[in-house]
Amino acid sequence: MDLDIDEASAAFRDEAREWLAAHVPSLPSMDTAEGFAAHREWEAELAEARWSVVSWPREYHGRDASLLQWLLFEEEYYAAGAPGRVSQNGIFMLGPTLFAHGTPEQRDRILPAMARGEQVWAQAWSEPEAGSDIAALRSTAVRTDGGWLLSGAKTWSSRATFADRAFGLFRTEPDAQRHHGLTYFMADLRADGVTVRPIPQLDGEPGFAEIFFDSVFVPDEDVIGEPGQGWRVAMTTANNERGLSLRSPGRFLASAARLVDLWRSYGSPPSTQDRVADAWIGARAYQLYTFGTVSRLADGGELGPESSVNKLFWSHLDVTLHETALDVLGAAAETDPDWVDGYLFSLAGPIYGGTDQIQRNTIAERLLKLPREARR
Repeated sequence: MDLDIDEASAAFRDEAREWLAAHVPSLPSMDTAEGFAAHREWEAELAEARWSVVSWPREYHGRDASLLQWLLFEEEYYAAGAPGRVSQNGIFMLGPTLFAHGTPEQRDRILPAMARGEQVWAQAWSEPEAGSDIAALRSTAVRTDGGWLLSGAKTWSSRATFADRAFGLFRTEPDAQRHHGLTYFMADLRADGVTVRPIPQLDGEPGFAEIFFDSVFVPDEDVIGEPGQGWRVAMTTANNERGLSLRSPGRFLASAARLVDLWRSYGSPPSTQDRVADAWIGARAYQLYTFGTVSRLADGGELGPESSVNKLFWSHLDVTLHETALDVLGAAAETDPDWVDGYLFSLAGPIYGGTDQIQRNTIAERLLKLPREARR
C-alpha cells in the first residue's frame, strides 16, 4: 500500500478544497422535482470547472487525474458538505462500464452528457422476483430490425422517477442457463412503451421507481458488449458499485468527523465514548483499505470478488455510525433531521448493491473457495 501523497496530488487536493469552499451550494432534496433540477445545474457547474469526473480523460470533462487524486477530491467534496451526486449511477457505475466494455462511439455519445448532468441515469437491475439474485431476472429482449424489443418490469430503480435513461440486464436467450443469455442495454425512459411509477420512501419522496417495459425499442448501438454476454459486463458495474466508486471513504470520514464534533458538543456520557471512537476508527480503516485497492489497481490489478468484503464493511459502518449519533443525541434526535435522514438511508445499505446474504455467499464461494450450497 502506498500512502505517500506526491507534490502534484497535494496541489490537486488544495485546488479542489479552495474551489469547493467558494462554490458548494445548499440544495433541496434530489428526490423532488425542484431538487432534481437544482442538482442538474450543480452537475453542470462541476463539469464546467472539470470537477465532475476528475479521473476521466479531458475530452469527457475530466482531468486525467489518478485514482489517488480522485480519492483526495472525494474527501474534500464531502468535507466541504457538498450535495449528493444525482448523476452517481452514471458516473460511478455506467461510466466505468463503458470505459471497460463500450465502443468509442458509445463513449463519445454518452459520457459528455453524463458528466454535465444533461443525461441522468437510473439503474434497471432488480425485478419483483429477482432482487439481489440478478441472474433470476425474467425481463426479456427480442430481436427486431435494427435492434431489440424490451419487455418486463424493474423495481427499486434509484433516480428513475426523474431520470432520462436507464441501464440494466435483459434475457435475450430464454433457454440459456442462469448467468448466460443475458444482454446489457441502455434505454430511454421517455421512449414509447416505458412506464415509470414512483415509489415513495418513508419521507414521502420518490427516491425509487418501478419501470415497466412494453416492447420498448432499443437500437443495436445501445447494447454494451456482445449480446448474450451481459453477465460479464454487469460484473464490472457491480464491482465498481461495491468495491470502489459508489461509496468513497470521504463520505464516511466526513460523517465520522461530524460524529466526533457532535459528541464533544453534547458532553455525552462515557457510555457512548467507545462507540464514537470505533466509528472514527472504522472510517479511517476504510480509507486505508481503499488506498490499498488503489495501489493494487495502479499496479495493473482489477476489482474482483473482494469488492463484496468492501460492500459488507461500508454498509454496516454507515448504520453503526448513524445509530451512535442518534444515541448521542438522545431525545434531541427528533429535532435533528440530518442525522435521522442519514440513519434511515443507511438502513438500505445492507440491501442495495447486493444484500448481505449475496455478499457473504460471494465471499464464501469465490474468495474462501468453500463448496457451493446445493440448490433445492
